[in-house]
Amino acid sequence: MPFVHVADGTRIHYEVTGRPGATPILMIQGLGASKNAWNLQRIAMATRFRSISLDNRGAGRSDKPKQPFTLEQMADDAIAVLDAAGVETAHVVGASMGGVISQIIAVKYPHRVRSLTLVCTACRNHPWRQELLQSWAHTAEEKGMIEVGKEAAQWVMSPRSFRRLVPAFTWMGPLAALRPRHSFVSQIQAILDTREDLVDELYSITAPTMVIVGNQDILTPRGDSEEIAERIPNAELVVISGAAHGLMMEHSTTFNKILIEFLQRTESERVAQQHLSV
Repeated sequence: MPFVHVADGTRIHYEVTGRPGATPILMIQGLGASKNAWNLQRIAMATRFRSISLDNRGAGRSDKPKQPFTLEQMADDAIAVLDAAGVETAHVVGASMGGVISQIIAVKYPHRVRSLTLVCTACRNHPWRQELLQSWAHTAEEKGMIEVGKEAAQWVMSPRSFRRLVPAFTWMGPLAALRPRHSFVSQIQAILDTREDLVDELYSITAPTMVIVGNQDILTPRGDSEEIAERIPNAELVVISGAAHGLMMEHSTTFNKILIEFLQRTESERVAQQHLSV
């Protein structure tokens, strides 16, 4: 299994799946999630794309540093993974916290981004969400990850899907009970410490961008996605009816169709533009 050691010595795990030589997709997950949370997407894209998915520091098989870290460091980790995989540019897909990391990548490393897909995410921390994340961190420290999972799952899935998808969510999703408490808390702190002026830099993003949200998402509601789409020039906003924060699993068929169509279209446009410039 491939690993890359980044600048501060942290070891980041990643995996490359799909057709060798195909269009590369960098996939970045959210709070506490490992790369396995993309499994339904990686399977769907395997015959058409080359997916590079990583475990963020603090999750999965990547190192779980005791010292604090930032989302900007996690963006640098993702770029180090691209370098290790021999990929100069990629379509970047980020969900939730991974969507914020993806925004940072698009601002800091625009030359590495073919397109940007931002899923169930936000560009600022509202006070109510700060309080919620702080309460999850407190629960993790005082009661453990099992209790955090019980609290958080209700924010991630729609009520109708809760019972049906909880087993799969526990296996693939962001809050598996065996994850170390300190690394989960460190990721929360990284979210809370995100630069407030990031939102003011979104206008500089030139990559084709699609913002996807479920209309039942209560953790990163539609308004968050609307703000991102308004601030990034020419960004497209897609709202999936009946979907909540965990839409990649809850509505995977619909989500995959939307994602694949966007990636194919933007890649075709990129290739056509390259031909015109020759």
